[in-house]
Amino acid sequence: MTEEIKNNQVTDDEIDLIALAKTLWDNRKFIVITVAIFMVLGVAIALLTPKEYTASTTVVPQISDTSTKLGGLSSLAAMAGFNLNDMTGGNSQLSPMVYPQILNSVPFQLELMNTPFRFPGQQDSMSIYTYYTDVKETGFLEGLKKYTIGLPFVILKAIKGDKEKVNGGVANNSYITLTEEQDEIREMLSEKVNLDVNDKDGFLTLSASTLDAELAAQVTQKALQMLQRYITTYKIEKASAQLKFIEERYNDNKAEFEKAQAALAEFRDKNKNVTSALARTQEERLQSDYQLAFDVYSGLAQQLEQARIKVKEDTPVFSVLKPVTVPLEDNVSGFTTLAVFVFLGLTASVGWVLGKEFLGTIKEKWSEPT
Repeated sequence: MTEEIKNNQVTDDEIDLIALAKTLWDNRKFIVITVAIFMVLGVAIALLTPKEYTASTTVVPQISDTSTKLGGLSSLAAMAGFNLNDMTGGNSQLSPMVYPQILNSVPFQLELMNTPFRFPGQQDSMSIYTYYTDVKETGFLEGLKKYTIGLPFVILKAIKGDKEKVNGGVANNSYITLTEEQDEIREMLSEKVNLDVNDKDGFLTLSASTLDAELAAQVTQKALQMLQRYITTYKIEKASAQLKFIEERYNDNKAEFEKAQAALAEFRDKNKNVTSALARTQEERLQSDYQLAFDVYSGLAQQLEQARIKVKEDTPVFSVLKPVTVPLEDNVSGFTTLAVFVFLGLTASVGWVLGKEFLGTIKEKWSEPT
């Protein structure tokens, strides 16, 4: 009895598969036409979509740990319940997790969009802002998207009218004013220029995507240089301020030291054969002034050298693992786009045929008398 039931189930499955294949075969014309339509759409989109290239570089930030300079003292202090890092100001290193925030900051993006690059088809170098506001023409798909999906925003903007023009990029004490065009380009840069932080392995991957392969490499290289400069500025800000203060004090005391030195030498030249008590007293006073100025000057010279060493120690260094190279292939090939649309056409047509058949079966069973 059990074997008969199993045989009946296998037979039913075979009948269902045969019926499914027959349904698809009967509707083969509709499936072929649908796939052909999607194929034509895929070819059109592949031809009309601008190519996009991505260049990247991989670097490792060399971070010095101030706690290692304390040697075994930090371990002994920890056993006694003290934290030498807290007592000495801790590790002032800027965390690599903050680097993407620097990359997406408004000052960084303003500088990047105003940096001149070599654009394809342009004789002179120009900035990204100038290219996208004065030179680049709107593509077919961009215009289609603007006046279909983005049509409500276009109408809303026309109703409100153009906003009063302001000087974009003007920095006040606490804020920066951007124009509408600058804000749009800034958002574009946020999408096209990215920094991925691999906190597990400790490396950074900086990438930039543009419509030209060489331009992508230029933007990536410039963004890397800017990122290192911004990080260096943030990192050594405190040490640089201290160095500047010591340099000013050093120069002031150097002048006082040279003045005291010259006064003592001049007095000795004029009083070589004088042995009076007044002369000796004045010479001792000048000698004391000279010694005091020398001690202060010498101490500041040592502090100045230490401050310079501190700035060099705090300056971050990027070791390049993968240099920037000009990409040879675009991000999405035309064949990939065509394959995706063929798959979508096949899925849509088969789904429509099977769905229609399924709904017809349900309708028949629903209309049968009970």
